[in-house]
Amino acid sequence: MIKIEIYHDGEFYCARCIDDLDIFSQGKTLDEVVKNIKEAIILYFEDEPSDLAGFDRNPSIFSMMDLGEVHV
Repeated sequence: MIKIEIYHDGEFYCARCIDDLDIFSQGKTLDEVVKNIKEAIILYFEDEPSDLAGFDRNPSIFSMMDLGEVHV
């Protein structure tokens, strides 16, 4: 499983791996950032196949998203 954090920086949705993988992507919508981070993960493992050790060949992606402040 690869863990991803998704947050909005005010202009774009950003996604980054919170494991020991140096992978980041962004998009204007949630759908776009999810598509982009999946592509970035695929490209990362194509370039760094030795980093695949410990990961399933078809890993699940678990994402967390910052929903902002809660006012009560």
